Amino acid sequence: MRTPLPRPAVSTRTLTPVNAGPVELPDPQRLVHLQFRRFAGCPVCNLHLRSVVRRHAEIEAAGVREVVLFHSPADELREHVADLPVAVVADPDKRLYREFGVEAGRRALLNPRAWLPIVRAVLTGVWHVLRGRERLPASTPHGGRLGLPADFLVAPDGRIVAFNYGRHAYDQWSVDTLLALAAAHR
Repeated sequence: MRTPLPRPAVSTRTLTPVNAGPVELPDPQRLVHLQFRRFAGCPVCNLHLRSVVRRHAEIEAAGVREVVLFHSPADELREHVADLPVAVVADPDKRLYREFGVEAGRRALLNPRAWLPIVRAVLTGVWHVLRGRERLPASTPHGGRLGLPADFLVAPDGRIVAFNYGRHAYDQWSVDTLLALAAAHR
């Protein structure tokens, strides 16, 4: 059973993305959508991130900054996310994963609700790899393949105003859900 949110607020810190300059968490000017994903090149994570990238301007206009964490080393992660318009942070030691109570488990891939998105992600990922738009993930990803996603919406004062702990590999907020949550907390 999922543990409750480990804390109601985020302590002030500076994160160092692999593809951008430093990011303040919380951001004093806007909401932060803090996404916890799996490993660099994860097909399921990439499928979801493509939906975020397609609507990035809309998300920014809603006053939300995207910050995405992966449990991969920076060097491995950098080659997969260099072109993304969102801040991507490497957390190979899973320090922030533990701090936020983000788990891993077999249910990440075994839940039947994840199977169709996994198949779609693999097929789409292969197509993007063949076209030279993406790279294959490591055959044995750092931190393993069984991570579960999690989403947190952090207010400028550091309060966590909404969160979701994924129950399987593709259980994260859609962009529409994120925009609705942002609108409710403005």
